[in-house]
Amino acid sequence: MMFSHRFNFLKDVVSLLSVYKLLLVNVPLSGFKWNLPTACRNLELPEFPQLIRRFLYDQTYPDARIPSSRVSIDTCPEFQGKISVFPSASATFRAPSDPSGPRSMRREYIRATPTWRKGHSRYDCVFVNAQPELPGMRGLEIARVFLFFSFVHKGTCYPCALVQWYSIIGDEPEDETGLWMVEPELHEDDQPYLTVIHLESLFRAAHLLPAYNNTSIPIRRSLTMHDTLDEFKVFYVNKFVDHHAFEIAS
Repeated sequence: MMFSHRFNFLKDVVSLLSVYKLLLVNVPLSGFKWNLPTACRNLELPEFPQLIRRFLYDQTYPDARIPSSRVSIDTCPEFQGKISVFPSASATFRAPSDPSGPRSMRREYIRATPTWRKGHSRYDCVFVNAQPELPGMRGLEIARVFLFFSFVHKGTCYPCALVQWYSIIGDEPEDETGLWMVEPELHEDDQPYLTVIHLESLFRAAHLLPAYNNTSIPIRRSLTMHDTLDEFKVFYVNKFVDHHAFEIAS
C-alpha cells in the first residue's frame, strides 16, 4: 500500500516530565483543506471516512465498554465536512538532561509530509500515551504518523493524527541490547493497521532502528534510510537517541 500525499495539553508521564505540549504547526500545505473524497484519493485510503467516524465514536463515548473498532459503523457519528492538513506538529516537553531552553524546556518537530526539504517523504514515528500511570515503555505504544489534520464536528475542533500501529514484542527489552523491539501491526490481508487518534495522545518523536538479524530477505544495495521503515519487519526502539528517550524507553 502506498501513501502518495499523506500528510495546550498537560500530562504527567514520567518523573522528568512536568509540562508537555503538542501543537499542529500552522503552516498549510498546498490545497491544505480536503473534502473526504479528496482525502481518500490523496491517501489512497478508501476507508478514511470510516476511521474518522470511529474516532468520533471514541470521543463521544469515552467510557464505552465496547471500543469503536468492534461496533457497527452505523452506530458511529456521521462526518461529511472538510479536514485541514498540516505537515508537522511541535512537541514541547521538559528534558533537563538534554540541550534545552529556559526552564529545561525542549521543542522538537514531528513530520508527516510527502516531501521533506524537496527530497524524500518523511513520516516520523512517535511514542503514544497508552497508560500514563505505568512507568516507561509499559505505559507507551509506538506508532508512525502518516497525516496530521484537524476538523470541526458539532462546534468542536479535533486535532488528529492518522497513524500506523506497531506491536511491542515480548514483555521485556531484548537481553543483548537492552532495547524494546516492535513490529508493524497488520490486518489479515497484510495491510497496515491504521487508526485516527487525538493529538493529545502523542508524547514525542520515537526513533526506530531496523533489526537486521530478523530478516531473511537479502538487503538490497540501493536501500537508504528513507526506505527502512517500509522494508524491514522488526525494529528496535532506540533509547540512546537522547537522555529523555533513555528515561522513557528503558
